[in-house]
Parts: sequence; structure tokens; C-alpha cells
Amino acid sequence: MNERRRDFPSFWSPLRLTVLGALTLLNGFHAIAEPKVPPQKAIVAYVFLKDRTLQPNEIAVNKLTRINYAFANIRGGRIVNGFKNDDQNLADLVALKQQNPSLTVLVSVGGWEWSDSFSDMVLTKASRREFIASVTDYVQRHQLDGLDIDWEYPGMAGSTNHFRPEDTRNFTLLLKELRASFKHQERKLHRQLYLTIAAGASSGYIANTEMDKVQQYIDTVNLMAYDYYGSEKTTGNHAPLFTDPNDPQKISADRSVHEFEQAGVPAEKIVLGVPFYGHRWGDVADVQHGLFQAGTPLPQGYTQYSIVSTTLLNNGFDRYWDKAASVPYLYSPSQKIFVSYEDTESLALKARYVMDQHLGGIMFWDYDGDPSGTLLDTVHTGLTQPTADKAP
Repeated sequence: MNERRRDFPSFWSPLRLTVLGALTLLNGFHAIAEPKVPPQKAIVAYVFLKDRTLQPNEIAVNKLTRINYAFANIRGGRIVNGFKNDDQNLADLVALKQQNPSLTVLVSVGGWEWSDSFSDMVLTKASRREFIASVTDYVQRHQLDGLDIDWEYPGMAGSTNHFRPEDTRNFTLLLKELRASFKHQERKLHRQLYLTIAAGASSGYIANTEMDKVQQYIDTVNLMAYDYYGSEKTTGNHAPLFTDPNDPQKISADRSVHEFEQAGVPAEKIVLGVPFYGHRWGDVADVQHGLFQAGTPLPQGYTQYSIVSTTLLNNGFDRYWDKAASVPYLYSPSQKIFVSYEDTESLALKARYVMDQHLGGIMFWDYDGDPSGTLLDTVHTGLTQPTADKAP
């Protein structure tokens, strides 16, 4: 197509250069003066209320980007409520979006104790279709923003031994078909629906899943980078950031993150899971303050951070720091009890790690673990604090 060339008066050229130069200079000042705000990171809270109801102002809604309500169950191949107050609790959680419109609320199905029905549910196309139809109804009925699949674990024993080799392929097919259904529903609802999974942070989990394919259909992998130690007869860091060379298992969140990346999961889809609780062992000898020593997992070893910080710390238990792993632990020489847990110092380092490694954010189990909000404040600050450019 030929167009007539528009000639400008001769004075325009120097004037144009002057204006452009001024604008460039102003933009330069603007870039220097204004700090860079990093892309928003996910802050995902698992809310596990069991049979109680959500209390007013219980959730610091403006410090979260997503809530995963735990747990829905599977019965007869369909998603169903897990607890008697689920309808009310879900309605109250969705209502929190009035305070924080960017908040998303998902329901998490399964969990450690309720994963025994997954293998049967995913077995055939017809059984998957039945489940997906029930999810569509459940999400619409509760006005949710999507679904979190917490299958512990495909192709592996979890709390039960009900699994099959076919789980590996069928898990992928379930997520593929759920994503297709969500895309169809999004056109009707005129809003995005999220599909996420809670993933075990082990080499075995990766070996029994097709993460390179799975990641195509999900928004985030909530990497459960905790419970590395807990039921073993040797004490250890249950949520180490880095691998301690003295660790017999040589495990850490960092190792798991890199293994998931090598399996094909993009860094930005990995949401690092952190625990708002600790584990306790008894009969632990006072050697290296109990770290990596023989011990007996206590029957009530699962200990919320609120208990660790108010009842144990400085009450017969001394705090130590594993520099290599970047996590704290407690030890009582008189009681011979060892405690592995997470605190504000370790969480601040994990938030920094998420930023440095360009991960998707942080997830934590669970909100009840720290009613004071101290740990959530640390996560929120670490993931939202802008960083200014350094002067040359």
C-alpha cells in the first residue's frame, strides 16, 4: 500500500529531539526513584477447621492470596463434604473476598487420611467423568475459585496401601480432564478457575508421577517440603531449607525444589510448603543437642508452633540453630526430648529463597498452628517487601 509521506517543518526535528531527550531523562529519574515491586507471590493457607466453625476476624485475609479449605472427601466416586460445618465455613471464607477481592478460595480434596478413594476414582474415563461432574457442581454451589488435589500418594502407599501402578497415568489424565472442564466452565462463569495439587517432596513421588505432563494442566504445585523427619527412629530436621552434610538422609527443601524442576516443573509453578508445627522425639541422648540421634517419636509428637513458642521454648528446652540446614531445633537435656520446628528466622530465609529462586510463593499447613499471626507476618513481609535498586 502506498501512502503519502507527511513532511514536517524544518524546525520540528531539533524540537522533537529536545522533547524526547527530556522525556528520557525524566523516565530515568523515575526508574531510579521508584523501588522495584516484585511480581506477586502466592501466600497459600490451608485452613483445617474439622467440626468447628470459622470465627469472625480469625483469618488475616489481607496477608493471603489463597485459602485451601481442608478437606473435602470422596464417596461413591464423587466429591462430598468432609465435616458437618463445611457449607457454613466455605460460605464464610468466600465472604472474605469482600475484604480482599484478589483472594481466591479453593477446596482441597483428600489429605493424608482421605486419599484411599483416589485410585478407584481415577481408574476409568467414566469414573473420572463422574468425579469431575461432582466437582463442577461443588465449585459452582459454593462459588469457589477451584480445586486442590491432595492425593497422598499416586502409585505409592500413604496412610493406606490402596494404590495401583496405573495411578501414575490416571493421575495425569484426571488433571488433564479437570483442566478441560474448568476451561469450559470459565466461559460460563466469566472468571478463572484454579487447579492445584499438594505434592509429596520425595524422589518417590516424582518417580510415580508424570510431573512434566502434570504441570501443563495445573496452576501450582504446593510442595510439601516438611515431614522429612517425623516417624523415623532417628531425630532430624523435618523442614530443612538446605541439606546438612551430617544428615543421614541428605534431604532438604532445596533438593526437592531442584528435583521437581529437573522433572519438568517450572520454578514459577512451585509453591514452597512450610510447616506451622513441629515434631518431637523422646529418649534422645545429649549428643550434638539431640540432632541426628536415635530417638522415639512421641505419640503426641505433632506440636503446633503456638505450643512450641509458648510452652516449650525457654521452659526447659534450649533453642539451637542448624546453620547448614537453616532451621532451628529444641532440646531438653533433663527430659531427653528433641523438637524440630519452624520459626521466624527460618521462615525469613525461606521467603528469601523463594524470591531468589523465582518460585511461585509459599504455602503453609496449617492456619491454626499459629493464632498469633507471627509466622504469617514473616511470610507476608518476606514476599511483599519491595527492594530498591542499589546505587551504582
